[in-house]
Amino acid sequence: MKPSPHPHSGPEHSAAASGRRGFLGGLLAAGALAAAGPALATPARAAARPAVPAPRATRPLLLGTYTSEAGGGTGIGTAAYDTVTRAITPGPVITGVDNPSYLALHPSGSTVYAVAEQDAGAVTAVRLAPDGTYEVLGSRPTGGAGATHLSVHPSGRWLLSANYGSGSVAVHPIAADGSLGERTDLVTHSSPPPGPGQGGPHAHQIVASPDGGGHVLAADLGTDTVYTYTLDESAGTLTEVSRAALAPGSGPRHLAFHPGGRFAYLACELDNTLVVCAYDPATGALTPGPGQSTGTGSATGYPSQPVVTGDGAYVYLANRGPNSLTRYAVEDDGAALRLLGTVPVGGDWPRQLALSPDSLLFAANQRSSTVTVFGIGPDGSLTAAGDPFPAPVAVCVLPLP
Repeated sequence: MKPSPHPHSGPEHSAAASGRRGFLGGLLAAGALAAAGPALATPARAAARPAVPAPRATRPLLLGTYTSEAGGGTGIGTAAYDTVTRAITPGPVITGVDNPSYLALHPSGSTVYAVAEQDAGAVTAVRLAPDGTYEVLGSRPTGGAGATHLSVHPSGRWLLSANYGSGSVAVHPIAADGSLGERTDLVTHSSPPPGPGQGGPHAHQIVASPDGGGHVLAADLGTDTVYTYTLDESAGTLTEVSRAALAPGSGPRHLAFHPGGRFAYLACELDNTLVVCAYDPATGALTPGPGQSTGTGSATGYPSQPVVTGDGAYVYLANRGPNSLTRYAVEDDGAALRLLGTVPVGGDWPRQLALSPDSLLFAANQRSSTVTVFGIGPDGSLTAAGDPFPAPVAVCVLPLP
């Protein structure tokens, strides 16, 4: 069995301090002005000049990193990408946030949340103001080690987080201003026992089901299990209702739901497979099928994250080691995947993928400290867009609406 390649952050950092400084507003405004070109000439001269092109739309990105790692960042990176050329322009850094290795946006769009992946795991809230400034609202401990993933419940009232190091999942309340309250629950995955060499439970992802968050699912790489919980939305507590057992030594890492809500696609890190799982919204039960090939043909492949296109037609999977993206066509209303092939990711160790609102695919490449961008064709093909964008120890990219 392959050992887990999951990276750990460096020494524990102090809690994030509150602060306020310029965010993306100035960057986006400058981009729009630059695209608009020089001021219009007088009517007499304008007829002799070519038309000024319309301003290009830009959208913001947030970038996660390790602040404690050599060559890492100094907080949450910001950038903007041109929706036509797909070129990325760097922006300022949101400082006062330690080891923000995974990011999630509140449904309101006004607050972003970051894990602090360190021995004393924590989650941090950052308010994104309409005037282009930000404010770090503070951090709360997760109660576990190595917080590695988080998501916002669809209600917008609860933050869910997964602690890789201690194999536990936590719940924090979200206040009206986006700040976080004290933890309301912590559940440790104490059974089944971890497989040989897996070193204990390792909660790697926690996410609400697509049916309005009626259930919460947590993938644990160490116990080869996906746990399903119900969330008491009054008390903020989790109650286990189902378990899905994966193949021993498979190492389930991240899943992504088909938009139809009846199937999910689960990346298994240790046996280099992708598993199609049936999902029952009534009970929360997840039923895994057999592991499917990632197309890498490599014993050193470590799949990290799947994503599903908004129309449910294609699934993409990042493969660390082979440094590639696998393409699948979705068939039978989500129940089956057909392997289409792989393409180079254009970087080293693709840790995370994200789809933008305008159907671009972004890959955060940890070891090459880059973000690569791909256009998606009508047939699911991927076309690299420009040169890789430098981003220190890029482990998460979050396109904003």
